[in-house]
Amino acid sequence: MEKTQLKLYSYWRSSCSCRVRIALNLKGLKYDYRAVNLVKGEQFTPEFSKLNPINFVPALEDGDTVVADSFAILMYLEEKYPQHPLLPEDTHKRAINYQVANIVAANIQPLQNLVVLVSKYIEEKLGSDEKIAWVRHHIQKGFAALEKLLKDHAGKYATGDEVFLADLFLAPQIHAALKRFTMDLTEFPLLLRLNDAYNELPAFQDALPEKQPDYVPSEVQDIS
Repeated sequence: MEKTQLKLYSYWRSSCSCRVRIALNLKGLKYDYRAVNLVKGEQFTPEFSKLNPINFVPALEDGDTVVADSFAILMYLEEKYPQHPLLPEDTHKRAINYQVANIVAANIQPLQNLVVLVSKYIEEKLGSDEKIAWVRHHIQKGFAALEKLLKDHAGKYATGDEVFLADLFLAPQIHAALKRFTMDLTEFPLLLRLNDAYNELPAFQDALPEKQPDYVPSEVQDIS
């Protein structure tokens, strides 16, 4: 039996890891799932620090090659495994995909990251009861921008009728807003329509947090 070459170091609730899981599914790439429990601090072990010195998931091993950070991993997969392209050929549409990915990766997700939520500084400045309001505020701000940006570009999916990079960043973030942070997204009809479309795609559904082997139901809405 052929040994699986790809190893994905992932945490079930990590939206960054989810992006990569979707990409691997879309490209039809088999991989070994290596769970890294962020709540227990397994990302700080010497073994994982060798894979990613900044101690974040995901990390990908491909034979002797190690790549960390979801954006870097996605670009690596795109170049090495070109089946089911994640980027459109049209340069303008490609730029919109980058813009969407950057809004999520730089302006929304980091502000709900476990590192931020467990920060003593945030706790002292906001108080534990205000952390969820902090997260929801930044998601709402980012989603408002995305709703405006995509109104002239969306088709069935974010930038047309094919799945591209933008969708890989949007799907986990929308899922987290709905399921983990229990937000009412009725003011974002376009994003909700996209979420419905993602729910019909096996590559997306199989990558969801609740489908992962390390899923812990009791921690779905835990923001500590």
